[in-house]
Amino acid sequence: MRVKICGITSSEDAKFICDNGVDAIGLVFFAKSPRNVTAQQAVEICKAIPPFVTVVGLFVNMPASDVNKILETVPLDILQFHGAESPAYCSSFSRPYIKAVPMQGLTDFAAYADKYTESKGFLVDSHAPDTVGGTGKTFDWTQIPTNYPKPIILAGGLNPENIASAIKTTNVYAVDVSSGVESSAGKKDKAKVEKFMQEVSRAV
Repeated sequence: MRVKICGITSSEDAKFICDNGVDAIGLVFFAKSPRNVTAQQAVEICKAIPPFVTVVGLFVNMPASDVNKILETVPLDILQFHGAESPAYCSSFSRPYIKAVPMQGLTDFAAYADKYTESKGFLVDSHAPDTVGGTGKTFDWTQIPTNYPKPIILAGGLNPENIASAIKTTNVYAVDVSSGVESSAGKKDKAKVEKFMQEVSRAV
C-alpha cells in the first residue's frame, strides 16, 4: 500500500513525514488553499526529501505558463490536477501526471477517466465536479471501481481512525491524506502521522 501525505508546508514537516516511511509528499500550488506554497518554499522543502520519495505538485486550473514557471525551479516528479483541466492540458508538460476524479454526483467513473489516456492513475476524492477537493470529508467507498485498469488513489476525509477500514473496503493502489494528520491547516501532527502509518501497516 502506497501512502502520500499532501499539503506539506515546511521542511520540518517533510523530514518527519519521510522518516515515517511515506512514499510521496504533495506540494499544493493553489492560492486559495491554506496549504499553498510558493515556488521558493517548495524548493526548500524539496531539499529535505530523501531519495526514493516522490514529490507531487498539485495544481487547480492554473494557466499553463504558470505551471511551466514552477517546473523551471521546483523538481517535481509527478503533477496532480484537481480542477477541470482537459486531457490535452494535462499531457502538455512532459511530466507524468495523475487526475483527480470528483466522485460526488459522478455516475460513470470510466467515462470520466477514459478521456485521460496518459494519466498514470486516478485520485478519487469526495468533491463535486464544480469544486476542487480538500473537503476533509469521506464519500461512499463502494463507488470506487474494483477492476479499472489503472491505479486508483483514495483521498477525502482519511485519518488514523478510518484508514484501516478504508484500505480493507476499497483495496486501492494508494491512499492520500492531508487534513486528517494535521494539528492545524498546513501543519502536520507527528503523533497523527505516526498513528496513520501504523494503521496502514496493520491493515495490509
